[in-house]
Amino acid sequence: MFMFDRKIHMPTSEQSLAGRKEKMPVPEGHFVNGNPLQPPFPEVMEMALFGLGCFWGAERIFWQREGVFSTAVGYAAGSTPNPTYEEVCSGMTGHNEVVRVVFDPGVVTYEALLHQLWESHDPTQGMRQGNDRGTQYRSGIYFYDEQQEQLARASRERYQAVLKGQGYGEITTEILPVPEFYYAEPYHQQYLARNPGGYCGLGGTGVACPGE
Repeated sequence: MFMFDRKIHMPTSEQSLAGRKEKMPVPEGHFVNGNPLQPPFPEVMEMALFGLGCFWGAERIFWQREGVFSTAVGYAAGSTPNPTYEEVCSGMTGHNEVVRVVFDPGVVTYEALLHQLWESHDPTQGMRQGNDRGTQYRSGIYFYDEQQEQLARASRERYQAVLKGQGYGEITTEILPVPEFYYAEPYHQQYLARNPGGYCGLGGTGVACPGE
């Protein structure tokens, strides 16, 4: 019971694991499209950062969108610098499993990416997504500027109204300024493209998000 409770409650910075200075190695190119996973990106590109449960499935959802230049999975919104997957799964880093999306706003808008986010998971489950339980599976939107924040909050309000009408509870999605993004291990990057038979428990509510 202690282990279960620990994994679904955010640790304080004092409780969090110490981490390390060494950064995670990053593959040179995206396994699916060959584009870089690290900056610099073309000047026209913008970035979005989302948490919606298991990052394997979340990343695949976004790399399939037209206008998405690159995606990478990692850890964010916790206290431990340069964490490992095992540390994040321990519940003692505070980090979320996230996907960073690099996109061309002339082809796919941030609003469209938000629409995809809401329809791809259940944002009412708190520190879990389906059978995946722990702080690293929480729902989150991490905005890069004021416009992204406004769009995120407005879309959350619209979708909350629709969910309420379908009998769902309150959305638990955190909306925060973008924290430092720590790349996950190379084997996690584009995992479901490398391992087509891999399992990810990501699932939605089945309720359509209103508009883009």
